[in-house]
Amino acid sequence: MEIAWQQFIISDQKERLDLETIKGFLARSYWANKRPEERTLRSIDNSICYGVYDGLQQVGYARIVTDHATMYYLCDVFIDEAYRGMGIGKKLIETITTSLEFKDLMGILGTKDAHELYTQYDFEPDTERFMRRRPDYLR
Repeated sequence: MEIAWQQFIISDQKERLDLETIKGFLARSYWANKRPEERTLRSIDNSICYGVYDGLQQVGYARIVTDHATMYYLCDVFIDEAYRGMGIGKKLIETITTSLEFKDLMGILGTKDAHELYTQYDFEPDTERFMRRRPDYLR
């Protein structure tokens, strides 16, 4: 799937992904900065990934883990700092949440600072319901 929006392309074609851009951003993020590079690459291999492109340059990314029947987990979402404030994140989340593949599945995600973005697409805070176990390499 590819959609054109303004000067951007949103695509779920993995061959378009710029792995160096993704690894670089995630290494600077608060949620994945301790994740080993090989885990990031393996996560890409085993997930549905959306890239946002301005020409050939990747400027955004989102990764989805799903069973394709009941739920999906939206993670590793980012927009390059130079492209923020242009509505790209909104269009990326809208594309995912309205797609035939995901619109009828329960979506979950974790965020520390983007609640306003996700509530626009019907995500609701639910801190009492979810639990997590940190991987050994982070404990």
